[in-house]
Amino acid sequence: PLMLDCQVEGEGPITITWRRNGVPIATGTRATVLINGTLLIRNFSKRRESNETDAGEYECAAQNRYGMLVSRKARVQLASLPKFLSHPESMNVDVGGVARLTCQVNGIPEANITWQKDRHSLSTDDHRYTLLPNGVLQITGVQQTDGGLFRCIASNIANTRYSHEAQLTVTAARSRIYKEPVILSGPQNLTINVHQTAILECVATGNPRPIVSWSRLDGRSIGVEGIQVLGTGNLMISDATLQHSGVYVCSANRPGSRSRRTALGRLVVQAPPEFVQWPQSVSRPAGASAVFSCTASGVPDPHLIWLKNGKLLTPIGNVKLTNGNTTLAITRITPDDEAIYQCIAENSAGTNQASARLAISQGSELPEAPTGLQAAPLSSSSLQLTWDQPAEHVSQQIIGYVLHIRKLGEPDSAELQEAVSKTTFKHEFSNLEAATTYSIYLKAYSALGGSQQSDSIMASTLGGVPSPPSFFTKVLNQTAMQVYWELPSKPGKLEGFRLEYRSVSNPEVQGQETFPAHINTHTISHLEPAAIYEIQLVAFNGNGDSPSNRRLVSLADGERAAAAGSSCNCDQSDGSTSALLVGLHSGLACILCCLLLSLFEAFICRIKVRLSVKVFSHAGHGDLRSLDGKASGLL
Repeated sequence: PLMLDCQVEGEGPITITWRRNGVPIATGTRATVLINGTLLIRNFSKRRESNETDAGEYECAAQNRYGMLVSRKARVQLASLPKFLSHPESMNVDVGGVARLTCQVNGIPEANITWQKDRHSLSTDDHRYTLLPNGVLQITGVQQTDGGLFRCIASNIANTRYSHEAQLTVTAARSRIYKEPVILSGPQNLTINVHQTAILECVATGNPRPIVSWSRLDGRSIGVEGIQVLGTGNLMISDATLQHSGVYVCSANRPGSRSRRTALGRLVVQAPPEFVQWPQSVSRPAGASAVFSCTASGVPDPHLIWLKNGKLLTPIGNVKLTNGNTTLAITRITPDDEAIYQCIAENSAGTNQASARLAISQGSELPEAPTGLQAAPLSSSSLQLTWDQPAEHVSQQIIGYVLHIRKLGEPDSAELQEAVSKTTFKHEFSNLEAATTYSIYLKAYSALGGSQQSDSIMASTLGGVPSPPSFFTKVLNQTAMQVYWELPSKPGKLEGFRLEYRSVSNPEVQGQETFPAHINTHTISHLEPAAIYEIQLVAFNGNGDSPSNRRLVSLADGERAAAAGSSCNCDQSDGSTSALLVGLHSGLACILCCLLLSLFEAFICRIKVRLSVKVFSHAGHGDLRSLDGKASGLL
């Protein structure tokens, strides 16, 4: 027989029904719902004549006058043990080598695998024998006495099966023959849930016998807690966590050398859904609106669905689902909307669910709206909320408060809610954004539902310091440079910038300039020729200075900037240089050449000017001409 329990608490009378694969189960001679809600199926089986089975997903539904609630699903399978998918294969192994035998079978529930040698149970006392849960038998340091016929035995509550026999033949080894390391079987990709055990196989052979070690591909440490080595190289991770996910590398190293072989396997650790935010029961008058928020975390990311009185909710008309189904909004509430709403989070690791009730209230039955709500900023990320303690006759019916907060200008669907004890009249909201204004209101709750909301208030968090500004420089000449910067993009009210500079040979700041927030460039002049300067820029506001950005700039680049206008073919630098000047001797030679060429060009220019003046004096007024296109610029 099959018995499934269903425990329910709530206001009676409560009616319990059962479903299989979403279809109500008819009660009768085979299936009965006991007085405590337990489902009893007297003869659980698969009926061959009709190809029907009692296996499937079961859930119970409990209903009272407020609505219907559905339990989690329980998967029920018929125990079975089919034939082997693979049998052990015969093999030849040298003395001192490694043997690996395996068999595979899919049983429900998972079969327990044991091994026999020559029809006798294999002793597990010998440390050379390693039996893995997946049915793999490893024998290291093989000896002549290990030869024989091996078979595996699979058993569960449904059946016991024996595999074919495989012959292990042990041959005399030529001990002096060198053999490179070989990984007979490396780790396979594996997916498990948190708190389960992962076993990554790695068995290697060679002469001399290789040393097996493990590492992570991302370079992180594997750790020691919950880590164990099975046999000579299999890695077992007990009570796995999400941090254990990753690619694991098995290395087989030849002793005393760098010769090695590697094999990789990915371990994925999943986590079933856990709720970060639960929907809260609310009471609303007809025609009002209600918002339910439901957020869950898990690996992989959970998928959310909503039920209304045990049936899949379809967003239509006044019912809307937004933000990836995390927000359920019901507008213009009618009596048909009064129900129990369930948020169900599902992923491949499991399911979780939370529920809330929407009640249509009569004003006189609910608590009075809270009064005296005030807010004060504590920091750039938190606000302190306080409100008045209600009169004694009001506080007796209150079971708690719920604070509602959202950024000013955002829709109601982006609202966050936090529940507070009925004896508490202050609360701190944390993890808020800096320099941001929020809209806040408060509601009191009794067993019948929520009050009208308090007066909404606006409150702003303190501003944080600005982000460090990005900047760059341009050398204008040997004694001047220009600095440009950008406004920070992160939150924090900006009041201005402060620029400081000094020669690296001088430990003291030589210049400091302060600029309003709309200025983003400045020229520094009258500097020491060809020196190296350190430039520092910070943004500031009333909360302090941003982290500083520093840069080293060499004014020696100004020589190339000045020479670029002459016939000297030295490149001009467009931006700042870093700390060191490279190629000192070549640079000095270039500078000397440029100076000689400049003097020679100046001499030629004087001759051309004299010739140009002579042409002007003979040409007459209004007849300006040049000899080569250069003199006219001087006249």
